[in-house]
Amino acid sequence: MERRSFLLNTSALALSQLMLGCSNNNQGTLNVQLLKGSIPGQVVSQFSRGLKAQLKFAPVEQLQDLFEKLKEWQKKTNTQEAEWRISVPFMTSNQKSATSDLVTMGDFWLTQAIQEKLIKPLEESKIKQWSALPKRWQNLVTRNDKGQIDPKGKVWAIPYRWGTTVIVYRRDKFQELGWTPSDWSDLWRNELLGRISVLEQPREAIGLVLKKLGQSYNLENLDKVPNLEKELVSLDRQVKFYSSTKYLEPLIVGDTWLAVGWSNDVVQTLGRYPQLSVVVPKSGTAIWADLWVSPAGKENEDLLYNWLDFCLTPQIAQEISLLTKTNSPAIANLPKSDIQESLRKLLQMNVEVFDKSDFLLPLSPTATARYQSLFASIQG
Repeated sequence: MERRSFLLNTSALALSQLMLGCSNNNQGTLNVQLLKGSIPGQVVSQFSRGLKAQLKFAPVEQLQDLFEKLKEWQKKTNTQEAEWRISVPFMTSNQKSATSDLVTMGDFWLTQAIQEKLIKPLEESKIKQWSALPKRWQNLVTRNDKGQIDPKGKVWAIPYRWGTTVIVYRRDKFQELGWTPSDWSDLWRNELLGRISVLEQPREAIGLVLKKLGQSYNLENLDKVPNLEKELVSLDRQVKFYSSTKYLEPLIVGDTWLAVGWSNDVVQTLGRYPQLSVVVPKSGTAIWADLWVSPAGKENEDLLYNWLDFCLTPQIAQEISLLTKTNSPAIANLPKSDIQESLRKLLQMNVEVFDKSDFLLPLSPTATARYQSLFASIQG
């Protein structure tokens, strides 16, 4: 899945090339590669205070790039281990290919990462805040060795922030219409003919139609929904264009009046363009999450678990949420007074809507192909 991440222009310290050392007699090094803008610099600074350790945090622009790094590390490690076995019968962990201790990964890739053995399980007993994490978040990252959700499985990741697929619209245009959008069904209204854009993703585009029809984003058999294709054709007539990267610019200049987009894209734009408003569809939506994962072949030291625990501490989780303008799995809601008014509909979690929403879970190859072919046929 493609998800853009705009730069965060906060008062946070720059994370690029950040290296914090406290003593020559250090207790170790924590190497982290993370999505740019997903952790404020001052949060890292707070963690470093008093540590006799070295922290190296390297930001990366795209989640896709981070996932590809996991693949590269595994391939390099496997190649080097094979070479060492030929020449040297005993190889220490220090002689293995250097990789990061922690990496940011989007939840959509978790199943694939487990199946391809790109990551290793974590020990939840070493994370004090794990038991306080809501069950839905625990369940998301507790998987069997095939990557499927399994309450008896292992913990493969720790979620540290999340967001949703949302509707963003031009307030001025809707004032003229005399109503404001609140749910997916509003995209079919006659007044919006040729005025909307939808994400160019089969799971997102078909998923919002499924939600309108009371179904899940993760429906395996699309043929069970008799009106699905008819509804998709009807929606396509409303759509001016499909895009996963260029949907905000036309909205800003007024070429479109409404766009379906990702909350982390939208929040960076709302503050600069007061004519825009956002709403989380009340019948439920798609949820994305950024996770911490540990690459395969790395030893999980105490410093790593200290960081994971630190990120889930309510006070720190609140800081991450406020400064990156996302939600946190570790806190139910942010204080209303701390959130600028334009962002309250995003960051004040509606429990009823959250319960109706879905993480995008991997489908079978047959179902995935059906989503792709159906979406292509509608566009064509």
